[in-house]
Amino acid sequence: LLPRVHGSAMFTRGETQVLSVTTLGPLSDAQLIDDLTTETEKRFMHQYNFPPFSVGEVGRMSSPGRREIGHGALGERALLQVLPTAEEFPYAIRTCAEVLESNGSSSQASICAGTMSLMAAGVPIKAMVAGVAMGLITVGDTYSILTDIQGMEDHYGDMDFKVAGTRNGITALQMDIKVTGISEEILREALAQAHKGRMEILDNMETAISAPRDHVSEWAPKMAQMMIPVEKIRVVIGKGGEQIDKIIAACDGIKIDITDDGKCVFYHTKQDMIDKAMQIVGDLIREAKVGDIYDATVSEVRESFAFVTLFPGTDALLHVSELAWTRVDKIQDALHVGDVIKVKVTGVDATGKVKVSAKECLEKPEGYVEPKKNFKPQGKPNFHEKREGANVERRVFKKKENAE
Repeated sequence: LLPRVHGSAMFTRGETQVLSVTTLGPLSDAQLIDDLTTETEKRFMHQYNFPPFSVGEVGRMSSPGRREIGHGALGERALLQVLPTAEEFPYAIRTCAEVLESNGSSSQASICAGTMSLMAAGVPIKAMVAGVAMGLITVGDTYSILTDIQGMEDHYGDMDFKVAGTRNGITALQMDIKVTGISEEILREALAQAHKGRMEILDNMETAISAPRDHVSEWAPKMAQMMIPVEKIRVVIGKGGEQIDKIIAACDGIKIDITDDGKCVFYHTKQDMIDKAMQIVGDLIREAKVGDIYDATVSEVRESFAFVTLFPGTDALLHVSELAWTRVDKIQDALHVGDVIKVKVTGVDATGKVKVSAKECLEKPEGYVEPKKNFKPQGKPNFHEKREGANVERRVFKKKENAE
């Protein structure tokens, strides 16, 4: 309906009209509820606005009143029952119902409009929800139940019974009565009439949109997720958030949510930025395994060995003896910082230190003979010689003392 929003729908019934807009955001945008008990987060928010012009009046537009808060809470409960879980659809969701015209049942119209705007936004709801307001007129012992009451019937009637639900059941109820009570017979009859009216409304809604769209809007943030080992979370975040800030800066301000169990969710309007961020995170959590072959970059050269970078965040040690099948006297003559060399992982110790070999990636020369290792001869050391030398030194020392 609206061109630049994530999802929108308009619902008109009689002289009541509601425009609903759905907005999607990352899970970090969920509303934080901080009360006297514990902090909780609310992932779904349904806002109901009732401006004065909807009933032909001129008034002040201010903060929501008690009526608007109550109608918003009713609509939120009605729609919450059919929403996908955060695991199925990791988005924070907000629906905003703007009442454009009202002559009764605007809260139920906001539920109908909210359902269609959620579907237009690509939210995979479990079922469509519709609402209808039931009324009651009593005269003595006789009564009459009204379906889809108007403002006058609400004002002069004895009951305002709001019923919202799907084809299979009720998701929310609210009753306001002006009499001392109602009988079970009236309640049963009101629910039966509400079911009939709800089915008719759902039939009309399905002519406009019958199923949720299979994709979110091009203006909504796209999403991708991956699992990372819990012990690697600190690697992705970095000291003081330094590493994750670099990822965000390199990927055009991408939003990244990481949960305690290792779920990493990426949000951006551009898919290529999501792919880039996932590649960076994948490199950070990547682990070298024995037998893997890499095109490594020389990062440092020492006297008898060099450090090579296998992938971002992982360096390995390459000893001079593992450089070639032939003898290499000086590793500095063969390697320089920035050189790219093919290496094979030969070992990973318990601390995660990696050893690699370049010669394992080369063909062994014909007739090659493994050189003999120069081990020292086995046997007990000659402690007598050491003792004798030590005694001589002591004797000499004593002679010097005597001489003095």
